[in-house]
Amino acid sequence: MPLSRYVPTENLVDLLLDAICVVDKSGRFVFVSAACQRIFGYRADEMIGKPMIDMVHPDDRVKTLQAAAEIMEGVHKPHFENRYLRKDGQTVHILWSARWSDNDQVRIAVAHDITARKRSEAIQAALYGIAEVAHSAKDLLALFQQVHLIIDELLPAINFSVALYDEQHDALTFPYPAIPNEQRHDAAHLHVATLSAEVIQTSKTLLRTSATEALASNSPTQYWLGVPLQSHKGVIGALIVRNTALSDGYNGDEQELLQFVSTQVATAIERQQMLNRLQFMAQYDPLTQLPNRELLRDRLQTALARARREQSQVAVLFLDLDKFKQVNDTLGHAAGDLLLQGVAQRIQQCLREVDTVARFAGDEFVILLEDFSSAEHANAVAEKIRQSLNHPFDLHEQSQTILPSIGIALYPQHALDEQQLLQHADNAMYMAKQKGGNRAHSALQVSETHSKKPAD
Repeated sequence: MPLSRYVPTENLVDLLLDAICVVDKSGRFVFVSAACQRIFGYRADEMIGKPMIDMVHPDDRVKTLQAAAEIMEGVHKPHFENRYLRKDGQTVHILWSARWSDNDQVRIAVAHDITARKRSEAIQAALYGIAEVAHSAKDLLALFQQVHLIIDELLPAINFSVALYDEQHDALTFPYPAIPNEQRHDAAHLHVATLSAEVIQTSKTLLRTSATEALASNSPTQYWLGVPLQSHKGVIGALIVRNTALSDGYNGDEQELLQFVSTQVATAIERQQMLNRLQFMAQYDPLTQLPNRELLRDRLQTALARARREQSQVAVLFLDLDKFKQVNDTLGHAAGDLLLQGVAQRIQQCLREVDTVARFAGDEFVILLEDFSSAEHANAVAEKIRQSLNHPFDLHEQSQTILPSIGIALYPQHALDEQQLLQHADNAMYMAKQKGGNRAHSALQVSETHSKKPAD
């Protein structure tokens, strides 16, 4: 029994979920099925006579024209993929099966909408990509750079920014992109700062537009999409993307996609921050925030290796605080800790960026000096530190004076390796103490017999 008895033959094509398109030799639509409106957003009468290439995504037009030329030469294309722009401006991914009809001189093609599949693949790729960079990135900057590349593959974005919230100080920082101070008050950064604060405060995804400003300046509308970086501890920051478009900016799917990415990024940030904290704990003194003994030894070894290559000098200053134990005994350990922090700050203020000061142990500090031309430089730095520490410290509204003893050893004059250099500086510091303290002593002045450290 003929099927046409139940369903009119001319309506069969319109029942298909996939779209059928017929394009003439000049590249214009001459027939489209009803499914085209669902996929492309245009009615059939809007598509008939319209150049096919005008609807193709600009980035895919070259390869589409090349494929069309091959089809017209008789090559069957059963699995050709490209992107089209819907009437509403959204991008749709299409899988085509197309061939050329010699009799009718037209291209006949079936369009299958694979946008949902592509989105699923993009999400999966983002998940794997972010998980990989979370484990391989050396620091947060490297992490954000890699995430930026992933975002570029997922969303239309001409700008990508990260804001992190410091709950302890109730402050926002913008680690990515690195913006020079002179640009932090321009319109773009102010938009990022304002939207970031609002996203973090509300814990919501927010879309903002600069349509009014664009109209006034006759420039394209700016769309700003911000999503919270949500961790198990709460909101730790925000991701902000910006786009310039003539459509409605970021649609619901794109917002949902960025929300998904932000969850993975928040996890990656927390992991990187944890690793940074662990690394800091391994290399820095928690009280003074100075490099610890291990990091000092690493830097000293590097400095000596460079000095050997360049035939330059290295100086080590070993500093001990005279009668520090009395501060702990009379004022308490809290005051002693405050004093050590103050000493660390004052020493740092006496040094250059290329120099290093480390808390070696207890009330002992070691200063590493590089890149100087005269041995007198070490003596001058020691004297500058001594004078700085001679000024009283304010410890819980009590004035306290603490005096240093400083030993100085130079490479290559006094020692040729790390251990000997530290030992000679330590011995010179003991000699400074024996002579009454509050002075610097050079290793050249130390006798071969090592003196014992006198009691504080």
